[in-house]
Amino acid sequence: MISRIEIQETNEMIKEAKLDVRTITMGINLMDCADPSIDKFNENIYNKIVKYAKDLVEVGEEIAKEFGVPVVNKRISVTPIAIAASGCKTDSYVSIAETLDRAAKECGVNFIGGFSALVQKGYTNSDKILISSIPEAMKVTERVCASVNVGTSRNGINMDAVKTMGEIIKETAELTKEMDSLGCAKLVVFCNAVEDNPFMAGAFHGVGEADCVINVGVSGPGVVKRALEEVKGKDFETLCETVKKAAFKITRVGQIVAQEASRRLNVPFGIIDLSLAPTPAVGDSIGEIFQEMGLEQPGAPGTTAALAILNDNVKKGGVMASSYVGGLSGAFIPVSEDHAMIEAAKIGALTIEKLEAMTCVCSVGLDMIAIPGKTSAETISGIIADESAIGMVNNKTTAVRIIPVIGKDVGQTVEFGGLLGWAPIMAVNNYSCKNFIHRGGRIPAPIHSFKN
Repeated sequence: MISRIEIQETNEMIKEAKLDVRTITMGINLMDCADPSIDKFNENIYNKIVKYAKDLVEVGEEIAKEFGVPVVNKRISVTPIAIAASGCKTDSYVSIAETLDRAAKECGVNFIGGFSALVQKGYTNSDKILISSIPEAMKVTERVCASVNVGTSRNGINMDAVKTMGEIIKETAELTKEMDSLGCAKLVVFCNAVEDNPFMAGAFHGVGEADCVINVGVSGPGVVKRALEEVKGKDFETLCETVKKAAFKITRVGQIVAQEASRRLNVPFGIIDLSLAPTPAVGDSIGEIFQEMGLEQPGAPGTTAALAILNDNVKKGGVMASSYVGGLSGAFIPVSEDHAMIEAAKIGALTIEKLEAMTCVCSVGLDMIAIPGKTSAETISGIIADESAIGMVNNKTTAVRIIPVIGKDVGQTVEFGGLLGWAPIMAVNNYSCKNFIHRGGRIPAPIHSFKN
């Protein structure tokens, strides 16, 4: 049971510290929609998505109103299309992306994830079709998100896929250049992708999941910052305990919303993702937490240690509040979606190299980073390879969501709008990695992968 004191604390967190449930994401299995005809497959997936998710937005809004907890986004994730559509006789999956977009609009959700392929150990023909369809799919849809998993700690890294994804990101940027290359903001390249991630753009419904589930992603950087204000100057033990207690309270709110959404939609409850997800609003920032910890700016010496403290103690506090913790869980560090990180990048306190170091201990990886549009595909592939190696060796999820903004260079800014925010164009290392990327093949898994 929830005590009166907890209710009062929750109300204060919502009113004064910008606590919200960032997303209720319904995962839907599309495997039973398979058909050799792509037209029939599109009909099947549209009907199933709408059937399951038609009440998702309404239920989310009802819960927000009744419980007084903001539920910011309602979203859908589906079985990776490269798997679900593998029986279709076609050379393009763009029409499938358009069908997903139409279903998302019909249900009223803001994003639908799962235009995805898992190619960590090699390609199927369906994987190749999906990946080649991504640029056009991102151009012609508004709400569809794509992801490709290129490596795992058990399988190594598919460097052919890494090379290809650098080219796909560049092509997507070119095709959506009239929107400041916005298509790339809906495309993620993963190592060790998880099957139950409720956050976009990397959400998909894994093949090990039930037919339909509800996953909830909580937020609350402002709650953690507010808590740390009360222990300013105290030792690290006190700091860690404070973060744990705040994470516990945040997760309890998410647990209540998840259980209620599950009950009302008559869909099993999957997981709570504990990730602290910032927004561009002041007071809802991971960067501000770093400053409250004692750093002048995100990116200053000590930032990686501060992020490690935050990530670990968010998880320690959250797992005490819910038996079903999953997804990514930790702290996101997207540049464009966090005003303090934007400012740090703008003044040069935060560089891509420092961000890469921070991804060793954060929730995901290099996220929502705008770079010069002239950046080569090989350089982007090199960044993906570096990030994948961190994930593979450290047995954690890492990802790259990077946006080469066509026509813009270092010193300029780009505006994406809404939760995606805005960002300065960050400098990249211009020394070539072309010969490295063009080797091709697969990087074998590290020695610690042999655990059986």
